[in-house]
Amino acid sequence: MMIIFEYAPIAMFVLLLLLLFLGVPISFALASTGILFALMMWGIDSTALLTSATWGIMNNFTLIAIPLFILMSVLLEKTNIISELFDAVYKWSGGLRGGLAITAIVVGAVIGAISGVVAAGVIGLGLIALPQMMRYRYNETLSLGSIMAGGTLGQLIPPSLNMVVYGAITGVSVSSLFAGGLSSGILLILLFIAYILFQAYRKDDVAPALAKEDRATTEEKFASLRSILLPMLLIILVLGSIFTGAATPTEGAAVGVLGTVIIGVISRRLNWTKMKESIYESMKMTGMVGWILIGAAVFSAVFSGVGGNQFVSEMAANAPGGKWGILFFALVFIIMLGMFLETMALIMLATPIITPVVVNAGFDPLWWAIIFMVVLQMAFLTPPFGFAIFYLKSAVGEKVSIGKIYRATVPFIIIQLIAAILLIAFPQLATWLPELLSK
Repeated sequence: MMIIFEYAPIAMFVLLLLLLFLGVPISFALASTGILFALMMWGIDSTALLTSATWGIMNNFTLIAIPLFILMSVLLEKTNIISELFDAVYKWSGGLRGGLAITAIVVGAVIGAISGVVAAGVIGLGLIALPQMMRYRYNETLSLGSIMAGGTLGQLIPPSLNMVVYGAITGVSVSSLFAGGLSSGILLILLFIAYILFQAYRKDDVAPALAKEDRATTEEKFASLRSILLPMLLIILVLGSIFTGAATPTEGAAVGVLGTVIIGVISRRLNWTKMKESIYESMKMTGMVGWILIGAAVFSAVFSGVGGNQFVSEMAANAPGGKWGILFFALVFIIMLGMFLETMALIMLATPIITPVVVNAGFDPLWWAIIFMVVLQMAFLTPPFGFAIFYLKSAVGEKVSIGKIYRATVPFIIIQLIAAILLIAFPQLATWLPELLSK
């Protein structure tokens, strides 16, 4: 039994990956692995540990923000705000090489700032932006990559659901996380745009500007600005209430839902049928997220009980290079998990294990949290189980092969690594806004 116990942490991850490759939903793969090892190690009495882990998740007030932000995201989709926003931005950027790809990045950031739901950004842009890029003969790899990169900015640009979960686990201020995510997100947006412009102006046929007859007139450009007012108002309502301290992140989410409903009713884009559909879809998505959180909590509780946390901590502590070796180990650990796990499950598993090790090595908890989030964003793009890949595949169907989507992620993964390196080398890039707001 001692031998089994000693290798249980490794065996748990091996079984988890096997179940994932067999196609078992991640929530049930996590929970079943935890339950199986708990029964093997401690017998039927271990059910008390499993129920307490589940109750701890269900009883966390901060997580109430999740269904609210999801509802706001679905309402935005039903009211066609996203499609009008894309149309408005591309009218202004159409005369620029790479303008449609840049529009995908900017609109993805705005969607992230409104809802914080990555699926809404990737699928929405896949349905709206990709046909436009293909129409104007954009390079397919650049088009697919920019859509996934823009859509995943909801992971970093506040309000981010993953930041809410991370803050609930660690006790790091969610408002400070949001502020750090905003400053880091702006850095990432600039890097994405710089790469698109470099590719577009390096070769004429990669991302051509719109033909003069297809470009919007000055009058059409200014008329399109009306489509931007509603999203901007929502961003100010949600983030303004949180950053000024007028509302907690959970209350800010409620403000966002109320604002979306009011805007939808006033603009006559939201009726009772759409409202019922939005609530139903939000309940399904919330249920999926809830089961992932519960499954991850069960797995984490058992993994910790069999010495998994200590096992990983010792590996990190023995890494060469002192505290920088520990940081490098932590980053590799997150990247490796991100190749296989959904991001919310990854947070639940990795945060209690690796964050105390990094903080004890002398790194600032808020700075590390922001680095964690930047690296975590790569998990949406990293094969074989990057969720943005499958979100986009669901939007494009058989028109684009999964292999092409995989290849399109590579340059944007490299850009995200560069962003992480810059934030490590210059910590103020991540922390200046939280420090400014705290004053």
